[in-house]
Amino acid sequence: MERGARAVALLGLVVAVSGCFQRQAAPLKNFEPEAFDSTANYSRHYETAPAQACEAARRALLSQGYVLSAASGEQVTGRKFFQPNAEVHVPLEMRVVCAPEGEDSAIVFAVAVQEVHAVRKSNNSASLGVGGLGSLSLPIEGGNDGMVKVGTQTVSDPRFYGSFFDLLGEHLEP
Repeated sequence: MERGARAVALLGLVVAVSGCFQRQAAPLKNFEPEAFDSTANYSRHYETAPAQACEAARRALLSQGYVLSAASGEQVTGRKFFQPNAEVHVPLEMRVVCAPEGEDSAIVFAVAVQEVHAVRKSNNSASLGVGGLGSLSLPIEGGNDGMVKVGTQTVSDPRFYGSFFDLLGEHLEP
């Protein structure tokens, strides 16, 4: 009988492992392949020095409630936090790089990356083992809630970047 139980356990293990190899990754949804064309969602040209452009970017982010983690004459990084419901938390990080382009002009690159964190519950269990008889594992009611990162995505909406660059331009005006 013990030999039969081992055979059944081994067969179950083989089926479980083979199932792991047969599964294919789910296709990506809303995936936008890279085009690398001349449409510039992520950059704009300004007739100003790069340091002034980055200062305008800093002011634009601050005016919209971003918390700045870095700011210099060459780049600005800020984060803003959203919580669409009690179980989801979405930090949005915006990075802006200001580079010289010719005399007294700058090209400003901006990219926003959002992460999605969700509440995950982890149940606890307790095990009791008695020599010769085996072990018993029982779930304990309750558990711990924790935020787990479930996704990261670069924001690609041209309206988002358009509104940012328009606000940056307003902060450049005298």
